[in-house]
Amino acid sequence: MESELAKLFSMTEQNQNLVTRPPVVVILGHIDHGKTTLLDFIRQTKIAEKESGGITQHIGAYEIEHQGKKITFIDTPGHEAFSQIRSRGVKLADIAILVVDATEGVKTQTKEAIYHIKKSGIPLIVAINKMDKPGADAEKVKRELSKEEILVESLGGKVPAVAISAKTGQGVSELLELILLVAEMENLKADILKPAEGVIIECCLDSKRGSMATLILNQGKLAVGQIIGTSSTCGKIKILENFQGKQILEALPAQPVLILGFEVVPKVGERLKVFSGMEEAKNSTKVEEKITPQVMAIGEKQKILNLILKADVLGSLEAIEEVLKNLPQEKIILRILKGEVGEITESDVKLASQAKAKILGFRAKINPVAEMLAEREKIKIMQFEVIYDLVEGVRKYMEKLLEPGAIRVNLGKIRILIVFLTESNRQIVGGRIIEGEVKKGVSIEVQRKEEIVGRGRLINLQRNKKDIERAAKGEEVGLLYEGDVKIGEGDILIIYTEERKKGEL
Repeated sequence: MESELAKLFSMTEQNQNLVTRPPVVVILGHIDHGKTTLLDFIRQTKIAEKESGGITQHIGAYEIEHQGKKITFIDTPGHEAFSQIRSRGVKLADIAILVVDATEGVKTQTKEAIYHIKKSGIPLIVAINKMDKPGADAEKVKRELSKEEILVESLGGKVPAVAISAKTGQGVSELLELILLVAEMENLKADILKPAEGVIIECCLDSKRGSMATLILNQGKLAVGQIIGTSSTCGKIKILENFQGKQILEALPAQPVLILGFEVVPKVGERLKVFSGMEEAKNSTKVEEKITPQVMAIGEKQKILNLILKADVLGSLEAIEEVLKNLPQEKIILRILKGEVGEITESDVKLASQAKAKILGFRAKINPVAEMLAEREKIKIMQFEVIYDLVEGVRKYMEKLLEPGAIRVNLGKIRILIVFLTESNRQIVGGRIIEGEVKKGVSIEVQRKEEIVGRGRLINLQRNKKDIERAAKGEEVGLLYEGDVKIGEGDILIIYTEERKKGEL
């Protein structure tokens, strides 16, 4: 009896520790379908204007309030390079918003987003955006979604959908109400008395502030002064900031928070825990040895392009490394000798000089000393603000390293009927075009009894003793031929061109 009472008391006490927490929402969809514009309208800030090309390049988290209740949004990138980051974003979230352009419908990344949402198993709300534009067709979008096994409520399914305009604000309030309704049905709770745990969603190394990481807390409370650790690093919380950059003393579940105090930059996706002391934190941290990459010989025929990559944040670095792997490397191998966050330093330039590497900076500053050294050593530093441009820059440089190739185009064939004149390496001959067409200045192969016996050039072309530029099948023509073999009656001349083409990956 006492045992049952004790168990009941324990359960009651545990339930008292549980508090309703805000929903964490991820917004997914195809590029330019309005994800960032939607968040911009909701938060009344100008994220789209701050980001190059209007594309969010790494995950951020933001908190808003609607009808007295809080909602946390994870902002994930729309570019195809960020498949992994989008996947991680879904796993962190309680609810997914799938944004679909009402004028364009379901696209490639829409399908990819649906895959991640299904895989995570979290509730979905469809936001059919750009209803203010001519040609907007919400019903067409719904039908296209049904082909992807997303059946909205109006078509007899269970997925709520709302028509919106992120530009004008049409339907946005209804969307927020839907989020709160779904969150209430999900009964989202967190234990605030348990040791704090959360997930790192973004990291960077600031030259003035040191290692910084953005975290979303799953349970417990996070406070200034606590000892924290992930699988790769640990530290003591010096500063906590909310998403607006304001210092706070403690963070609650589902609240996005910026942490300063890690000894080194943690990795995106790592779980954070709180420890009783630094020794315990260090013992739980897996010390990962940094192995200096060595340039290995691949073979004389295969070229290697060595790269040193510096980025603003780990999310960007991860995405760039992933998309560079997808470039064709059958002819040229890409090797990232060094991939780090932070500014481009003197050691980067020295490594580039030793390994004959290119330095790529993505939103990364250049140390003044490194800049001077790079000029002296004639090391090129390529800087980019948009990942599209970085990948295209690398692709073009790879193509420059390839030898240009020749493409042969067969134009036609001539059967030789008569030989008029022969002198040294030139001949005047007559024949009938039996296939295709012939024109001046092209190359010739001389075929005799189905064997190629020589090659030459077609210097001039005549019909009825008048110079012409070209002639077609069935016509009889005279040719001035120059080549390494004498043409005879009955020979077939194969007419072709060769075009020099730049190297392709």
